[in-house]
Amino acid sequence: MRGGTVAVVGGSIAGCALASAAARAGADEVVVLERTHGRLADRGLGLCVHDGRAAELAATGALPEGIAAHRLTRRRWVVRDDPAGASGRLFWEQPFPFHSYHWGLLWRGLREATPASVVYRQGAVVSGVTDTGERAEVRLAGGTTERYDLVAGADGYRSVVREAVCPGSRPTYAGYVCWRGNFDARRLDALGDGDWPADTVTTVCFTGGSCVVYRIPGPDGPRVNWVLYALPPQAGRLPFDDPMSFPPGRVTEELTAHLGALLDREFPPYWAKLLGLTEPADTFVQPIYDLETARTTAGRLLLAGDAATVVRPHNTSGAAKALQDATAFEEAWRRSGTWAELLHAYQAARGAAGREMVALARRLGRGQVEQTPAWATMNHREVQSWWQALLGGAADIGGQAMAP
Repeated sequence: MRGGTVAVVGGSIAGCALASAAARAGADEVVVLERTHGRLADRGLGLCVHDGRAAELAATGALPEGIAAHRLTRRRWVVRDDPAGASGRLFWEQPFPFHSYHWGLLWRGLREATPASVVYRQGAVVSGVTDTGERAEVRLAGGTTERYDLVAGADGYRSVVREAVCPGSRPTYAGYVCWRGNFDARRLDALGDGDWPADTVTTVCFTGGSCVVYRIPGPDGPRVNWVLYALPPQAGRLPFDDPMSFPPGRVTEELTAHLGALLDREFPPYWAKLLGLTEPADTFVQPIYDLETARTTAGRLLLAGDAATVVRPHNTSGAAKALQDATAFEEAWRRSGTWAELLHAYQAARGAAGREMVALARRLGRGQVEQTPAWATMNHREVQSWWQALLGGAADIGGQAMAP
């Protein structure tokens, strides 16, 4: 199929990838409608992509060459080991075939790889979309309406397009949060102890939660990125009704004190000190949500990335999933003769895949936060059995391989 006009609502990772896919597939006009005015590249946290998924995505052109990445090969699981052991006691080690990325640098690479024919409009706030049967209408906050042959929603957790595809579908709070932060890796020199190879992810385990720590590339050199999952303070009423309730620099005193007490009580000294190197301006708290939708298409509307399914971060699949959605979209376009065929093929390729990722991440959340095992008493065989039960038949975390 050749020709046609496409609007992509949302201009972050999924949006850039979808826009590039539509342009490569032969759309006459592709417009990205991004609500923010500022630089998306300033969003500076880490993420990982499984090596297998990266190879597939590079082969299709969805993951451009030359984007800075840090190689990871193994994952160590540790617990506090009083009275000895500043770095804790290692109770399990597993392969971890991933590369880590800086969100902003990944987005910048995708944005720079977007074909010049794509129109990228910032400050374009979409208030609603409607499928009219033959076309799709986009309503902008200023009161104007634009019409396209297809509207793709890549507008994240609070997707406007999702509301049109699956009315009333909202992300659900999982009951716990994650503290996230990152800092310049040169600050590690101040610790002076601990054995943490650069290719290693460390997971610090404790009753009621876990924390993942790894290195990422940064605009000014390597950085340390960490994500700590745990229950929030029970006292008081904190507003966990928004996936970004406490952005960097605005974490409440209550949450800061809760984190400090948790580190003192549960963490090996080395890792507690390591997290303490993070500046308040580089720390935020994110309530954990998830969402599975009944469908990813309706009429001339399509969903991708977090707009289609919100997956808890434990699965380490968010970026890969967004790029896979774009790959499936391009493939469906090339194999289809009509818009209806395109949307049907995309739904067939990505609907079940998204729901399976949500289910896996829920199992991982239960095992690593909600119903943690007695980590310190488990032997190697017991940990492997526990992990396989969480996977539930999945080959690994990091997302599924795409069907040929």
